[in-house]
Amino acid sequence: MVNNERINNYLLEARKTIEALDIDMINQVFNVLDGALKNGKTVYVFGNGGSGSTATHMTNDFNKAIFRDTSMTFNFRCLNDNIPLLLAISNDIGYDDVFVYQLNGRLTCDDIVIALSGSGNSMNVINAVEYARYCGAMVIAFTGYDGGKLKGLADYSLDTNICNMQITEDIHLMMEHLLISLFYDIYGVGEYKKLVLKKNRE
Repeated sequence: MVNNERINNYLLEARKTIEALDIDMINQVFNVLDGALKNGKTVYVFGNGGSGSTATHMTNDFNKAIFRDTSMTFNFRCLNDNIPLLLAISNDIGYDDVFVYQLNGRLTCDDIVIALSGSGNSMNVINAVEYARYCGAMVIAFTGYDGGKLKGLADYSLDTNICNMQITEDIHLMMEHLLISLFYDIYGVGEYKKLVLKKNRE
């Protein structure tokens, strides 16, 4: 049986990381995504490993029909979801190009790129972000540790500032859920959900 102190230490570090988050930056990222919603912009999101899983989760949450009582919908596209395409690009060109290859010829200056990397130094993520900057697209980064190269390339950086990959990935998913919850609340979908739940219980 593991020592309870180890469990407490992990939870303590997670709490400290949450309390130190840049609230103003989260608010700014919300405003950027709100603009994407209102103006029909495409949002490309991607990452490796656990960050890739969060990118998929984010795309699911934002593209799901949460605005059933409005005419607005998000247009999120996750670049790490098409496994055959990722394998083909990796095999024929190279893994460092799996994301930038998909953006090439498609990304416009009106689009938004959300790049997730715990280290902030994953080369395939950096290549895609550098291409995004070349195209004039806006870049939002989710990073950990010291933010790596990615933090310096981003217009908006949501950095956990902790040298722990697990807690970094925990917080990234939490911030994604925080952002989508704000959309629920502000556009009244939260109230809509309460009505649905109440009906289901009757």
